[in-house]
Amino acid sequence: MRILHHLPLSPQCRLVRLALSEKRLPFEPVIERVWEQREEFLHLNPAGEVPVLVEENGLAVPGGRVICEYLEDAYPDIPLLGRTFADRVETRRLVDWFDTRFAQEVTRNLLGEKVDKRQFGRGHPDGNALRAGYANMRFHLDYIGWLAETRSWLAGPALSLADFAAAAHLSALDFIGDVNWSKAPAAKDWYARVKSRPCFRGLLSDKVSGITPPAHYANLDF
Repeated sequence: MRILHHLPLSPQCRLVRLALSEKRLPFEPVIERVWEQREEFLHLNPAGEVPVLVEENGLAVPGGRVICEYLEDAYPDIPLLGRTFADRVETRRLVDWFDTRFAQEVTRNLLGEKVDKRQFGRGHPDGNALRAGYANMRFHLDYIGWLAETRSWLAGPALSLADFAAAAHLSALDFIGDVNWSKAPAAKDWYARVKSRPCFRGLLSDKVSGITPPAHYANLDF
């Protein structure tokens, strides 16, 4: 059985979990407390970061995007990058958008302040960062809504890693109750479609010590 070393609320880990499940590749999720810096884990990824996928043959693949590219190469039957060059370019552009700009402007300011600081013992949330995160999220939700209204899926005609990258960040933020869906109906409708896919079930059943998600988190009709 392949093993995925992960943290439940890490968007990069969530992206990989969605990709594995959508490709119907069974895996065992193992929570890796990276702050403990286990020697065995550092042998798998000297950077000491999750996610890390370990295949049955012992191959260790570190990093969310690296894992997703590897899965496309190794298991192409269910493609998640798109079939045309244009689709693949747009998918990669949007994955980069969510994993860099959205991550820096929203996720780091909210999830990073509320959850990561507590886990790593780095003090209390910064109010200025929280305010910036909420303000920035409005722009990103509008952009997601525009993409969803003008295309079948975010990157084009087919579900792709772009949808999963966006959903990975938003689902983690939704878990801590930080997404105001009432202000973004188009983004909400798109998220409901992604959330209803079988690959999402594992994320919806996550449990995190000290955090109780809002009642709508696991509700498909929210």
